[in-house]
Amino acid sequence: MQAVVALVGRPNVGKSTLFNRLTRSRDALVADIPGLTRDRKYGLGRIGSGNYLVIDTGGLGEEVDAIDLLMSGQSRQAMREATHVLFLMDGRAGVTAGDEHLAQELRTLGKPVTLVINKSDIANRDLALAEAARLGLGAPVFISAQQGSGVEALIDDIVPANDPIEPGDATLEDAADRPIRIAFVGRPNVGKSTLINRILGEDRVVVFDRPGTTRDAIDVPFERDGHAYTLIDTAGVRRRARVNETIEKFSVVKTLDAIKSADVVILVLDAQAGVSEQDAHLIGLVLDAGAALVVAINKWDGLDGSDRESVKRGLDLKLTFLDFAERHFISALHGTGVGTLFNAVLKAHASAHCEVSTADLNRLLEGLVLAHQPPMSRGRRIKLRYAHLGGHRPFTVVIHGNQTERLPGAYKRYLANGFRRALHLVGTPVVVEFRTGDNPYAGKRNTLTPRQEHSRARMLRHFKRRK
Repeated sequence: MQAVVALVGRPNVGKSTLFNRLTRSRDALVADIPGLTRDRKYGLGRIGSGNYLVIDTGGLGEEVDAIDLLMSGQSRQAMREATHVLFLMDGRAGVTAGDEHLAQELRTLGKPVTLVINKSDIANRDLALAEAARLGLGAPVFISAQQGSGVEALIDDIVPANDPIEPGDATLEDAADRPIRIAFVGRPNVGKSTLINRILGEDRVVVFDRPGTTRDAIDVPFERDGHAYTLIDTAGVRRRARVNETIEKFSVVKTLDAIKSADVVILVLDAQAGVSEQDAHLIGLVLDAGAALVVAINKWDGLDGSDRESVKRGLDLKLTFLDFAERHFISALHGTGVGTLFNAVLKAHASAHCEVSTADLNRLLEGLVLAHQPPMSRGRRIKLRYAHLGGHRPFTVVIHGNQTERLPGAYKRYLANGFRRALHLVGTPVVVEFRTGDNPYAGKRNTLTPRQEHSRARMLRHFKRRK
Protein backbone atom coordinates (compact mmCIF):
# COMPACT_ATOMS: atom_id res chain seq x y z
CA MET A 1 0.00 0.00 0.00
CA GLN A 2 1.40 3.40 -0.97
CA ALA A 3 1.99 5.82 1.86
CA VAL A 4 -0.19 8.95 1.94
CA VAL A 5 1.14 11.93 3.90
CA ALA A 6 -1.30 14.71 4.81
CA LEU A 7 -0.02 18.15 5.76
CA VAL A 8 -2.30 19.82 8.33
CA GLY A 9 -2.05 22.81 10.61
CA ARG A 10 -3.22 26.35 11.16
CA PRO A 11 -3.27 28.82 8.26
CA ASN A 12 0.05 30.22 7.07
CA VAL A 13 2.36 27.76 8.84
CA GLY A 14 4.06 26.63 5.61
CA LYS A 15 2.04 23.62 4.42
CA SER A 16 2.02 24.65 0.75
CA THR A 17 5.71 25.53 0.88
CA LEU A 18 6.46 22.07 2.26
CA PHE A 19 4.19 20.49 -0.37
CA ASN A 20 6.17 22.17 -3.15
CA ARG A 21 9.42 21.09 -1.50
CA LEU A 22 8.33 17.45 -1.20
CA THR A 23 6.98 17.26 -4.75
CA ARG A 24 9.81 19.36 -6.23
CA SER A 25 7.26 21.50 -8.02
CA ARG A 26 5.46 24.81 -7.83
CA ASP A 27 2.01 23.28 -8.05
CA ALA A 28 0.68 24.84 -4.84
CA LEU A 29 0.18 28.59 -4.59
CA VAL A 30 2.37 30.12 -1.89
CA ALA A 31 1.92 33.61 -0.44
CA ASP A 32 2.16 35.23 2.95
CA ILE A 33 -1.64 35.33 3.20
CA PRO A 34 -3.62 33.09 5.58
CA GLY A 35 -6.31 30.89 4.03
CA LEU A 36 -4.80 30.81 0.53
CA THR A 37 -5.26 27.03 0.13
CA ARG A 38 -8.87 25.91 0.11
CA ASP A 39 -9.03 22.51 -1.62
CA ARG A 40 -7.13 19.27 -1.14
CA LYS A 41 -4.16 19.11 -3.51
CA TYR A 42 -2.36 15.85 -4.23
CA GLY A 43 1.18 15.35 -5.45
CA LEU A 44 3.76 12.58 -5.85
CA GLY A 45 6.53 12.85 -3.27
CA ARG A 46 9.99 13.09 -4.82
CA ILE A 47 12.17 13.64 -1.75
CA GLY A 48 13.35 10.66 0.24
CA SER A 49 13.85 7.01 -0.66
CA GLY A 50 10.21 5.87 -0.60
CA ASN A 51 7.11 6.21 -2.76
CA TYR A 52 4.35 8.31 -1.26
CA LEU A 53 1.59 10.80 -2.00
CA VAL A 54 1.43 14.23 -0.38
CA ILE A 55 -1.83 16.06 0.36
CA ASP A 56 -1.79 19.82 0.85
CA THR A 57 -4.74 21.12 2.88
CA GLY A 58 -6.29 24.36 4.00
CA GLY A 59 -5.72 25.80 7.45
CA LEU A 60 -7.56 24.38 10.48
CA GLY A 61 -8.44 25.87 13.83
CA GLU A 62 -9.44 29.39 12.77
CA GLU A 63 -12.86 28.93 11.13
CA VAL A 64 -14.71 32.24 11.12
CA ASP A 65 -17.25 31.96 8.28
CA ALA A 66 -19.07 29.42 6.12
CA ILE A 67 -16.33 29.01 3.54
CA ASP A 68 -13.80 28.26 6.30
CA LEU A 69 -16.02 25.42 7.48
CA LEU A 70 -16.07 23.98 3.95
CA MET A 71 -12.27 24.25 3.82
CA SER A 72 -11.91 22.46 7.15
CA GLY A 73 -14.12 19.68 5.81
CA GLN A 74 -11.66 19.19 2.93
CA SER A 75 -8.75 19.09 5.38
CA ARG A 76 -10.41 16.51 7.62
CA GLN A 77 -11.16 14.34 4.61
CA ALA A 78 -7.43 14.39 3.81
CA MET A 79 -6.68 13.33 7.38
CA ARG A 80 -9.02 10.35 6.98
CA GLU A 81 -7.35 9.33 3.70
CA ALA A 82 -3.79 9.64 5.01
CA THR A 83 -1.60 6.87 6.40
CA HIS A 84 0.54 9.45 8.21
CA VAL A 85 -0.22 13.02 9.30
CA LEU A 86 2.32 15.82 9.56
CA PHE A 87 1.06 18.43 12.00
CA LEU A 88 2.85 21.68 11.13
CA MET A 89 3.41 24.53 13.55
CA ASP A 90 5.03 27.91 13.11
CA GLY A 91 8.17 27.93 15.25
CA ARG A 92 8.00 31.68 15.63
CA ALA A 93 4.37 31.87 16.77
CA GLY A 94 4.46 29.14 19.40
CA VAL A 95 1.48 27.01 20.48
CA THR A 96 -1.94 28.62 20.12
CA ALA A 97 -5.40 27.58 21.23
CA GLY A 98 -6.07 26.42 17.68
CA ASP A 99 -3.00 24.16 17.81
CA GLU A 100 -4.16 22.61 21.08
CA HIS A 101 -7.64 21.94 19.71
CA LEU A 102 -6.22 20.38 16.52
CA ALA A 103 -3.74 18.27 18.53
CA GLN A 104 -6.61 16.88 20.60
CA GLU A 105 -8.44 15.94 17.39
CA LEU A 106 -5.33 14.27 15.97
CA ARG A 107 -4.77 12.22 19.12
CA THR A 108 -8.20 10.62 18.65
CA LEU A 109 -7.63 10.03 14.93
CA GLY A 110 -5.89 6.71 15.46
CA LYS A 111 -3.17 7.34 12.88
CA PRO A 112 0.54 8.10 13.17
CA VAL A 113 1.06 11.82 13.72
CA THR A 114 4.38 13.68 13.61
CA LEU A 115 4.63 17.15 15.09
CA VAL A 116 6.70 19.32 12.74
CA ILE A 117 7.94 22.75 13.77
CA ASN A 118 8.54 24.79 10.64
CA LYS A 119 10.65 27.92 10.22
CA SER A 120 13.13 26.48 12.69
CA ASP A 121 15.94 28.51 11.13
CA ILE A 122 14.60 31.59 12.90
CA ALA A 123 12.86 30.02 15.89
CA ASN A 124 13.96 29.59 19.51
CA ARG A 125 14.19 25.77 19.66
CA ASP A 126 14.31 25.46 23.43
CA LEU A 127 11.14 27.51 23.82
CA ALA A 128 9.47 25.61 20.98
CA LEU A 129 10.33 22.26 22.62
CA ALA A 130 8.84 23.36 25.91
CA GLU A 131 5.62 24.52 24.31
CA ALA A 132 5.33 21.44 22.07
CA ALA A 133 5.31 19.17 25.12
CA ARG A 134 1.86 20.56 25.98
CA LEU A 135 0.38 18.96 22.85
CA GLY A 136 1.09 15.36 23.83
CA LEU A 137 2.24 14.31 20.36
CA GLY A 138 5.81 13.33 21.20
CA ALA A 139 9.07 15.04 20.37
CA PRO A 140 8.78 17.46 17.48
CA VAL A 141 10.89 17.50 14.34
CA PHE A 142 12.44 20.82 13.35
CA ILE A 143 12.55 21.74 9.66
CA SER A 144 12.68 24.72 7.35
CA ALA A 145 10.32 24.11 4.43
CA GLN A 146 11.62 27.14 2.58
CA GLN A 147 15.32 26.28 2.97
CA GLY A 148 14.83 22.50 2.87
CA SER A 149 16.76 21.71 6.04
CA GLY A 150 15.54 18.59 7.87
CA VAL A 151 12.90 17.74 5.24
CA GLU A 152 14.55 14.65 3.72
CA ALA A 153 15.37 13.18 7.14
CA LEU A 154 11.75 13.71 8.19
CA ILE A 155 10.40 11.81 5.17
CA ASP A 156 12.91 8.96 5.48
CA ASP A 157 11.78 8.54 9.09
CA ILE A 158 8.06 8.18 8.33
CA VAL A 159 7.95 6.63 4.82
CA PRO A 160 9.46 3.13 4.37
CA ALA A 161 12.28 2.95 1.83
CA ASN A 162 11.64 1.19 -1.48
CA ASP A 163 12.50 1.63 -5.13
CA PRO A 164 11.67 5.22 -6.10
CA ILE A 165 9.97 5.90 -9.40
CA GLU A 166 12.22 7.82 -11.72
CA PRO A 167 10.94 9.88 -14.67
CA GLY A 168 12.34 7.36 -17.17
CA ASP A 169 11.22 4.24 -15.30
CA ALA A 170 9.37 1.61 -17.34
CA THR A 171 6.62 1.51 -14.73
CA LEU A 172 5.51 4.98 -15.70
CA GLU A 173 2.72 5.37 -18.21
CA ASP A 174 3.55 5.81 -21.84
CA ALA A 175 2.58 9.15 -23.33
CA ALA A 176 -0.14 7.47 -25.39
CA ASP A 177 -1.62 5.77 -22.30
CA ARG A 178 -1.57 8.73 -19.96
CA PRO A 179 -4.89 10.12 -18.70
CA ILE A 180 -6.72 12.70 -20.79
CA ARG A 181 -6.30 16.04 -19.05
CA ILE A 182 -9.55 18.04 -19.01
CA ALA A 183 -9.44 21.66 -17.83
CA PHE A 184 -12.70 23.33 -16.79
CA VAL A 185 -12.40 27.06 -17.46
CA GLY A 186 -14.75 30.01 -17.42
CA ARG A 187 -15.60 33.23 -15.64
CA PRO A 188 -16.04 33.22 -11.84
CA ASN A 189 -19.16 31.61 -10.40
CA VAL A 190 -20.34 29.84 -13.59
CA GLY A 191 -20.35 26.42 -11.89
CA LYS A 192 -16.98 24.82 -12.70
CA SER A 193 -16.42 23.35 -9.24
CA THR A 194 -20.05 22.25 -8.98
CA LEU A 195 -19.70 20.46 -12.32
CA ILE A 196 -16.57 18.60 -11.18
CA ASN A 197 -18.24 17.54 -7.93
CA ARG A 198 -21.26 16.32 -9.92
CA ILE A 199 -18.99 14.25 -12.19
CA LEU A 200 -17.12 12.75 -9.22
CA GLY A 201 -20.21 12.19 -7.12
CA GLU A 202 -18.59 13.77 -4.04
CA ASP A 203 -17.66 17.17 -2.65
CA ARG A 204 -14.08 16.99 -3.89
CA VAL A 205 -13.60 20.75 -4.31
CA VAL A 206 -15.03 23.61 -2.30
CA VAL A 207 -18.22 25.09 -3.73
CA PHE A 208 -19.50 28.36 -2.35
CA ASP A 209 -21.84 31.03 -3.70
CA ARG A 210 -19.09 33.60 -3.95
CA PRO A 211 -16.93 34.44 -6.98
CA GLY A 212 -13.28 33.56 -6.51
CA THR A 213 -13.83 30.54 -4.24
CA THR A 214 -11.37 28.43 -6.26
CA ARG A 215 -7.89 29.93 -6.17
CA ASP A 216 -5.54 27.16 -7.29
CA ALA A 217 -5.71 24.67 -10.17
CA ILE A 218 -6.74 21.33 -8.65
CA ASP A 219 -5.94 18.05 -10.49
CA VAL A 220 -8.34 15.18 -9.75
CA PRO A 221 -7.76 11.67 -11.22
CA PHE A 222 -10.94 10.08 -12.52
CA GLU A 223 -11.93 6.96 -14.47
CA ARG A 224 -15.09 6.41 -16.49
CA ASP A 225 -16.00 3.52 -18.81
CA GLY A 226 -12.42 2.28 -18.85
CA HIS A 227 -10.92 5.66 -19.77
CA ALA A 228 -8.59 7.52 -17.40
CA TYR A 229 -8.95 11.27 -17.01
CA THR A 230 -7.47 14.07 -14.96
CA LEU A 231 -10.04 16.74 -14.16
CA ILE A 232 -8.56 20.21 -13.57
CA ASP A 233 -10.63 22.71 -11.63
CA THR A 234 -9.42 26.24 -12.31
CA ALA A 235 -10.03 29.68 -10.88
CA GLY A 236 -12.47 31.93 -12.70
CA VAL A 237 -10.88 34.52 -14.97
CA ARG A 238 -12.24 38.06 -14.90
CA ARG A 239 -11.37 41.04 -17.04
CA ARG A 240 -7.85 42.28 -16.39
CA ALA A 241 -9.14 45.70 -15.30
CA ARG A 242 -11.04 44.07 -12.43
CA VAL A 243 -8.13 41.96 -11.17
CA ASN A 244 -6.58 43.86 -8.28
CA GLU A 245 -5.60 41.32 -5.63
CA THR A 246 -2.24 39.57 -5.88
CA ILE A 247 -3.87 36.22 -5.10
CA GLU A 248 -6.19 36.53 -8.07
CA LYS A 249 -3.31 37.38 -10.37
CA PHE A 250 -1.54 34.18 -9.32
CA SER A 251 -4.78 32.25 -9.79
CA VAL A 252 -5.13 33.53 -13.34
CA VAL A 253 -1.56 32.43 -14.11
CA LYS A 254 -2.35 28.93 -12.80
CA THR A 255 -5.48 28.84 -14.97
CA LEU A 256 -3.48 29.76 -18.06
CA ASP A 257 -0.95 27.04 -17.22
CA ALA A 258 -3.81 24.54 -16.89
CA ILE A 259 -5.11 25.50 -20.34
CA LYS A 260 -1.67 24.97 -21.86
CA SER A 261 -1.25 21.56 -20.23
CA ALA A 262 -4.79 20.30 -20.97
CA ASP A 263 -5.67 17.93 -23.81
CA VAL A 264 -9.29 19.07 -23.84
CA VAL A 265 -10.78 22.26 -22.41
CA ILE A 266 -14.41 22.42 -21.31
CA LEU A 267 -15.50 26.05 -21.47
CA VAL A 268 -18.30 26.55 -18.94
CA LEU A 269 -20.73 29.35 -19.78
CA ASP A 270 -23.56 30.72 -17.67
CA ALA A 271 -26.76 30.35 -19.71
CA GLN A 272 -28.41 33.14 -17.75
CA ALA A 273 -25.55 35.59 -18.35
CA GLY A 274 -24.90 34.78 -22.02
CA VAL A 275 -21.58 35.10 -23.82
CA SER A 276 -19.46 37.98 -22.57
CA GLU A 277 -16.35 39.63 -23.92
CA GLN A 278 -14.33 37.77 -21.28
CA ASP A 279 -15.71 34.44 -22.53
CA ALA A 280 -14.51 35.33 -26.03
CA HIS A 281 -11.09 36.21 -24.60
CA LEU A 282 -10.90 32.83 -22.85
CA ILE A 283 -11.80 31.07 -26.09
CA GLY A 284 -8.97 32.93 -27.78
CA LEU A 285 -6.53 31.67 -25.12
CA VAL A 286 -7.72 28.10 -25.66
CA LEU A 287 -7.32 28.39 -29.43
CA ASP A 288 -3.84 29.89 -29.02
CA ALA A 289 -2.89 26.94 -26.81
CA GLY A 290 -4.13 24.52 -29.49
CA ALA A 291 -6.25 22.46 -27.09
CA ALA A 292 -9.42 20.68 -28.16
CA LEU A 293 -12.60 22.41 -26.97
CA VAL A 294 -16.06 21.49 -25.70
CA VAL A 295 -18.59 24.18 -24.76
CA ALA A 296 -20.87 23.51 -21.76
CA ILE A 297 -23.74 25.95 -21.22
CA ASN A 298 -24.56 25.58 -17.51
CA LYS A 299 -27.65 26.53 -15.46
CA TRP A 300 -29.85 25.52 -18.38
CA ASP A 301 -32.56 24.26 -16.01
CA GLY A 302 -33.21 27.82 -14.80
CA LEU A 303 -34.53 29.02 -18.17
CA ASP A 304 -37.97 28.63 -19.71
CA GLY A 305 -38.67 27.84 -23.36
CA SER A 306 -38.53 31.37 -24.78
CA ASP A 307 -35.36 32.22 -22.86
CA ARG A 308 -33.69 29.06 -24.12
CA GLU A 309 -34.40 29.95 -27.73
CA SER A 310 -33.03 33.43 -27.13
CA VAL A 311 -29.83 32.01 -25.61
CA LYS A 312 -29.36 29.63 -28.55
CA ARG A 313 -29.72 32.48 -31.03
CA GLY A 314 -27.18 34.50 -29.07
CA LEU A 315 -24.73 31.59 -29.11
CA ASP A 316 -25.17 31.13 -32.85
CA LEU A 317 -24.50 34.81 -33.37
CA LYS A 318 -21.50 35.23 -31.06
CA LEU A 319 -19.81 31.84 -31.47
CA THR A 320 -19.88 31.46 -35.23
CA PHE A 321 -16.10 30.95 -35.20
CA LEU A 322 -16.56 27.91 -32.92
CA ASP A 323 -18.56 25.81 -35.36
CA PHE A 324 -16.09 22.94 -34.82
CA ALA A 325 -16.82 22.66 -31.05
CA GLU A 326 -19.78 20.71 -29.70
CA ARG A 327 -22.23 22.55 -27.43
CA HIS A 328 -23.89 20.84 -24.51
CA PHE A 329 -26.68 22.36 -22.42
CA ILE A 330 -26.32 21.09 -18.87
CA SER A 331 -27.21 21.62 -15.24
CA ALA A 332 -24.22 20.95 -13.00
CA LEU A 333 -26.41 21.28 -9.91
CA HIS A 334 -28.91 18.61 -10.95
CA GLY A 335 -26.72 16.56 -13.34
CA THR A 336 -28.79 17.11 -16.49
CA GLY A 337 -26.69 16.50 -19.61
CA VAL A 338 -23.43 16.10 -17.68
CA GLY A 339 -22.87 12.51 -18.80
CA THR A 340 -22.79 13.50 -22.49
CA LEU A 341 -19.72 15.67 -21.95
CA PHE A 342 -17.38 12.69 -21.90
CA ASN A 343 -18.47 11.44 -25.32
CA ALA A 344 -17.67 14.92 -26.64
CA VAL A 345 -14.32 14.89 -24.83
CA LEU A 346 -13.33 11.55 -26.36
CA LYS A 347 -14.30 12.68 -29.86
CA ALA A 348 -12.45 15.97 -29.48
CA HIS A 349 -9.33 14.22 -28.13
CA ALA A 350 -9.37 11.64 -30.93
CA SER A 351 -9.80 14.36 -33.55
CA ALA A 352 -6.95 16.43 -32.13
CA HIS A 353 -4.61 13.42 -32.38
CA CYS A 354 -5.88 12.12 -35.72
CA GLU A 355 -3.17 10.63 -37.96
CA VAL A 356 -3.60 11.09 -41.72
CA SER A 357 -1.21 9.90 -44.40
CA THR A 358 0.35 12.32 -46.87
CA ALA A 359 -1.31 10.48 -49.76
CA ASP A 360 -4.77 10.94 -48.25
CA LEU A 361 -4.15 14.64 -47.58
CA ASN A 362 -2.99 15.16 -51.16
CA ARG A 363 -6.12 13.47 -52.50
CA LEU A 364 -8.25 15.74 -50.31
CA LEU A 365 -6.30 18.82 -51.45
CA GLU A 366 -6.74 17.84 -55.10
CA GLY A 367 -10.49 17.45 -54.63
CA LEU A 368 -10.80 20.81 -52.86
CA VAL A 369 -8.81 22.60 -55.57
CA LEU A 370 -10.83 20.99 -58.36
CA ALA A 371 -14.08 22.01 -56.64
CA HIS A 372 -12.91 25.59 -56.17
CA GLN A 373 -9.78 26.89 -57.87
CA PRO A 374 -7.52 29.40 -56.08
CA PRO A 375 -7.95 32.96 -57.39
CA MET A 376 -5.64 34.65 -59.88
CA SER A 377 -2.81 36.84 -58.55
CA ARG A 378 -1.14 39.39 -60.87
CA GLY A 379 -2.45 37.51 -63.86
CA ARG A 380 -1.06 34.18 -62.68
CA ARG A 381 -2.89 31.25 -61.10
CA ILE A 382 -1.80 30.35 -57.55
CA LYS A 383 -0.75 26.71 -57.55
CA LEU A 384 -1.08 24.43 -54.51
CA ARG A 385 1.19 21.47 -55.21
CA TYR A 386 1.08 19.04 -52.26
CA ALA A 387 0.13 18.77 -48.55
CA HIS A 388 1.31 16.85 -45.51
CA LEU A 389 0.49 16.66 -41.80
CA GLY A 390 2.31 19.35 -39.87
CA GLY A 391 1.50 18.30 -36.31
CA HIS A 392 -1.13 18.22 -33.60
CA ARG A 393 -2.35 20.64 -30.96
CA PRO A 394 -3.80 22.08 -33.05
CA PHE A 395 -4.32 19.73 -36.00
CA THR A 396 -2.10 21.30 -38.65
CA VAL A 397 -1.92 20.73 -42.40
CA VAL A 398 1.04 22.16 -44.32
CA ILE A 399 0.48 23.00 -48.01
CA HIS A 400 3.32 23.75 -50.41
CA GLY A 401 2.89 25.80 -53.56
CA ASN A 402 3.77 29.06 -55.30
CA GLN A 403 2.54 32.53 -54.35
CA THR A 404 0.75 31.04 -51.31
CA GLU A 405 1.31 34.30 -49.42
CA ARG A 406 -1.19 35.91 -51.82
CA LEU A 407 -4.03 33.53 -50.95
CA PRO A 408 -6.99 35.47 -49.49
CA GLY A 409 -8.26 34.63 -46.02
CA ALA A 410 -11.57 33.34 -47.38
CA TYR A 411 -9.83 30.67 -49.46
CA LYS A 412 -7.68 29.64 -46.49
CA ARG A 413 -10.82 29.17 -44.40
CA TYR A 414 -12.38 27.19 -47.26
CA LEU A 415 -9.44 24.77 -47.20
CA ALA A 416 -9.43 24.44 -43.39
CA ASN A 417 -13.18 23.76 -43.30
CA GLY A 418 -12.85 21.33 -46.20
CA PHE A 419 -10.19 19.27 -44.42
CA ARG A 420 -12.20 19.30 -41.19
CA ARG A 421 -15.39 18.07 -42.87
CA ALA A 422 -13.63 15.45 -44.96
CA LEU A 423 -11.74 14.03 -41.97
CA HIS A 424 -14.78 14.30 -39.63
CA LEU A 425 -12.81 16.30 -37.06
CA VAL A 426 -14.84 17.50 -34.08
CA GLY A 427 -13.80 19.76 -31.24
CA THR A 428 -10.40 20.70 -32.57
CA PRO A 429 -9.45 23.67 -34.75
CA VAL A 430 -7.77 22.93 -38.07
CA VAL A 431 -4.83 25.17 -38.95
CA VAL A 432 -3.56 25.30 -42.53
CA GLU A 433 -0.03 26.58 -42.98
CA PHE A 434 1.43 27.47 -46.37
CA ARG A 435 4.95 27.16 -47.69
CA THR A 436 6.18 28.88 -50.85
CA GLY A 437 9.24 27.32 -52.46
CA ASP A 438 12.18 29.55 -53.30
CA ASN A 439 12.67 30.38 -56.99
CA PRO A 440 16.17 29.10 -57.88
CA TYR A 441 16.45 31.68 -60.68
CA ALA A 442 15.41 34.68 -58.61
CA GLY A 443 17.99 37.50 -58.95
CA LYS A 444 19.94 35.73 -61.67
CA ARG A 445 20.51 36.89 -65.27
CA ASN A 446 21.23 34.68 -68.25
CA THR A 447 24.68 34.99 -69.82
CA LEU A 448 24.27 36.20 -73.46
CA THR A 449 26.14 34.58 -76.35
CA PRO A 450 28.17 36.81 -78.74
CA ARG A 451 25.40 36.58 -81.31
CA GLN A 452 22.80 37.63 -78.71
CA GLU A 453 25.03 40.52 -77.63
CA HIS A 454 25.31 41.67 -81.30
CA SER A 455 21.51 41.49 -81.76
CA ARG A 456 20.95 43.41 -78.55
CA ALA A 457 23.35 46.18 -79.66
CA ARG A 458 21.61 46.48 -83.07
CA MET A 459 18.22 46.77 -81.34
CA LEU A 460 19.48 49.53 -79.04
CA ARG A 461 20.92 51.48 -81.99
CA HIS A 462 17.59 51.10 -83.82
CA PHE A 463 15.65 52.60 -80.91
CA LYS A 464 18.12 55.47 -80.60
CA ARG A 465 17.72 56.39 -84.28
CA ARG A 466 13.91 56.41 -83.93
CA LYS A 467 14.16 58.87 -81.06
